[in-house]
Amino acid sequence: MPIANVRGVNTNYEVLGRGGPWIALSPGGRRGLEMIRSLAERMASTGYRILIHDRRNCGLSDIVIGGPVSEYEVWADDLYALLSQLNALPAIVGGGSSGCRLSLLFALKHPGAVRALLLWRVTGGAFAATRLTENYYDQYIRAARQGGMAAVCALDHFKERIAARPANRETLMRMDANAFTAAMAHWREQFRAAAELPVIGASEKELNSIRVPTCIIPGNDKTHNHGIAEAAHRMIPGSELHDLFPGDLDVDLVPPEDWSIKESEMAAIFVDFLRRALVKAA
Repeated sequence: MPIANVRGVNTNYEVLGRGGPWIALSPGGRRGLEMIRSLAERMASTGYRILIHDRRNCGLSDIVIGGPVSEYEVWADDLYALLSQLNALPAIVGGGSSGCRLSLLFALKHPGAVRALLLWRVTGGAFAATRLTENYYDQYIRAARQGGMAAVCALDHFKERIAARPANRETLMRMDANAFTAAMAHWREQFRAAAELPVIGASEKELNSIRVPTCIIPGNDKTHNHGIAEAAHRMIPGSELHDLFPGDLDVDLVPPEDWSIKESEMAAIFVDFLRRALVKAA
């Protein structure tokens, strides 16, 4: 797969499909592009060019911790830069969970670069903010404070990054543990501040400002519950809501792999939505 230098970061990416409108899809968590590949292939087969990529600190892309803005804003700006390099703007942008947050921030920061939004497993609320703060930031801060960067390397996410690309261990071990902790704490506080927003990463005013066609598929667990997706639907003018999994399960997280049984249906919803939305925009 090709590697692009995106704002100084070596970024692993792939383009599926040979022609048609551009779509950029991003998975949830800090998962790599393989997690979104199957959905991307389905949509590419219907006449789209689909960009999938490993965000920084994910998959085979470089590990670069820190920055003045939130992790999701960094990812949104990286995606904008990568799409610009590919001459793929304006593009349809979509993602699930953290990929959904990236997509919303992309639309808010670069409104002229978006043709439509495809959002699924929308995240919000105090439970999600508390759980994800621990998952994304607190565990790494504790490890760095208690055992330095060697302890950080031993945690699952970075252990997987090292297994996929052994040079990542040297990158992490060169980092000062205090600087790493400070960067993670800065990202954590920005994430916590979003707990009171209707959707993590976007206020009601910001959601009201989105003017591109938007398709939303709710999640079905305590981290991605229907109420959050329904709030986003009410606040994004003209958006559509399509429910693949009615009702929420009383579990913290339904693994994204469990959604594979509805993947073909999900792709069909998005393709039909885009067919109608792009005709209106023409």
